[in-house]
Amino acid sequence: MFTLPNSILSRFLRLPLSIRVLTISLSIIILFGFFITFIEPETFPTIFEGIWWAIITTSTVGYGDYAPITVLGRITGMLLILTGVGFLSTYLVTLATAAVAKQNAYLEGKTTYKGQNHLIIIGWNERSKLIIHSIIKDQENIPITLVDESLTTNPVPETIHFVRGNSNLDSVLLKANIMTASKVIITADQNKEELQADMHSILSLLAIKGLNAKIPCIVEILTAEQIQNAKRAGADEIIETNSLTSFVMHNSLTSQDTMIAFLELLNQLKDKKLQFIPLTNIHGELGDYLILNNYLLADGKLLLGVKRGGTSYLNPNPAFQFEENDELIIIT
Repeated sequence: MFTLPNSILSRFLRLPLSIRVLTISLSIIILFGFFITFIEPETFPTIFEGIWWAIITTSTVGYGDYAPITVLGRITGMLLILTGVGFLSTYLVTLATAAVAKQNAYLEGKTTYKGQNHLIIIGWNERSKLIIHSIIKDQENIPITLVDESLTTNPVPETIHFVRGNSNLDSVLLKANIMTASKVIITADQNKEELQADMHSILSLLAIKGLNAKIPCIVEILTAEQIQNAKRAGADEIIETNSLTSFVMHNSLTSQDTMIAFLELLNQLKDKKLQFIPLTNIHGELGDYLILNNYLLADGKLLLGVKRGGTSYLNPNPAFQFEENDELIIIT
């Protein structure tokens, strides 16, 4: 006998609080609007005027264009003020609270990223900062999602989306929307020992590839022993940070002038002057390496080499022949 009303009540109680309070407020306004029209038809000739008066009364604006003049009408107005104003105020407070809670969740990294074709950066450190700074500086329209478990709040809320959590967990990666991302950069955790940092990066890589096997992943590896493991885990590119640092320091001992020039070159490349351009983007007669090099020089570009798959050929033989999927390493 009471199945239908209970079912309706149960569904109503499962609605969000703001929807429930708004529904009750509108019901009270419409009910009192009808009631005042029935009590004082001369003062409120249509239902619209009655509902208008009820809205103005509950919002405490009080224009005074419509007002009950009978005792029963004024009692109705008092009841409306005691009930409707409370519910309407509760609705506005609920909206404000929900807005603040949503903003806090965004800053604290608790919200899911809804966009697509974004760059996911795992780990907050100096390298992450430089990457984000370079993207902002070059005004590249690349949406960025940062995944980190050490931060408590979004470090750059106006620029990036922050997801707090362990990058090894599927739930965290799904919150970063790993399924529609364009690329992932995994940086080494500087708060861990080198081996532990590499293991953490490889575990993150395995979790990422398990969810989205096709997504390109760039991984920073600190120890040479873990490079093969990173390749087995599916790394598309591996950055050997310690190897590069050791190379610079070692060569600085015997050829300081050379390394100064090398570091100056790196500073130049920091401004995005080094580019990988697909061969298909080059128009005109390609020919061999020498012909293409002369063609690019005439356009103010320096051809350093060719990237073919996972292998790079720097300054190859002048007769080097290109393949369709080659990428050109160019300084502009």
